[in-house]
Amino acid sequence: MFANRINKGNYGYFFIAPFFIVFILFGLYPILYSFYLSLTNWDGLNPPEFIGLANYSRAFLDPLFLQSLFNTFFIWIVSVIPQLTISLILAVVLTNRFLRGKDFFRAVYFFPNIVTAASLGLLISLMFDWQTGSVNQLLMSVGLIDSAVDWKNNPLFMQILVSSILFFQYFGYSMLIYIAGLQGISPDYAEAARVDGASKTQIFLKITVPLLRPIIIFQVITSLIGGVQIFDQPYMLTEGSGSPDHATLTSVMYLYRTAFEQGRFGYGATIAFCLFLIIVTLSVISYLIARDRSSGKISKEER
Repeated sequence: MFANRINKGNYGYFFIAPFFIVFILFGLYPILYSFYLSLTNWDGLNPPEFIGLANYSRAFLDPLFLQSLFNTFFIWIVSVIPQLTISLILAVVLTNRFLRGKDFFRAVYFFPNIVTAASLGLLISLMFDWQTGSVNQLLMSVGLIDSAVDWKNNPLFMQILVSSILFFQYFGYSMLIYIAGLQGISPDYAEAARVDGASKTQIFLKITVPLLRPIIIFQVITSLIGGVQIFDQPYMLTEGSGSPDHATLTSVMYLYRTAFEQGRFGYGATIAFCLFLIIVTLSVISYLIARDRSSGKISKEER
């Protein structure tokens, strides 16, 4: 009886209703509540005290938060440039149909992505320990250094080390995304270019890269979103201290320290929303720049 009174055209709403219910309860509501908390001063125990935009004005004058932003983007940039470049080169090589064992190499290069970020950060931390680390032991055994080096006391080295961990962990994933994009490009384009006398370099730069532009945009935006949320590797590498001199203190580490170690949940929610706005802004800018370049090139070709 109940089913007969419902228009059959509305049956689809019943199938999509579970998703929206779960999204509202566990996605939208926490986001809106976190935004409300960002407008308050709350220690997690007493009732929240509404203070308006005071937390936001404080955040952009907070030297430690600004330093954490700089650290985050420096680590991300140093990691993402070689990651996207080398993974593209490997993808081109491993899509060569005459290459033997390419499936094996694809699996090997992707393997670091399976390892959890926390365990990888802990492993690297033990390797570079200045007293018992295997790196110092190896370098001293071959005579490259006379005494143990305190690697973790060098701010720039630690930032590059975190970037190297990120590169090592995610270049295989980027490679597989590029491989998927390359397999979607018809070989007729390259064949026609060869007939016209184009070299392999010209084919790669003038045909392959432009056709991969949507994949490249996807890679940049997703790596940006993940890069701003760097937490596990530097946290395990420095045992949560962000040392030395806060050089490896990322924005999410500072958020965690503010909210869960110091109990300033209102200010922690503010930091979270600042990161959200930064991610959205940079993602939109990246998309618009790539779209304008693509449309400009199409218009030039049409003329």
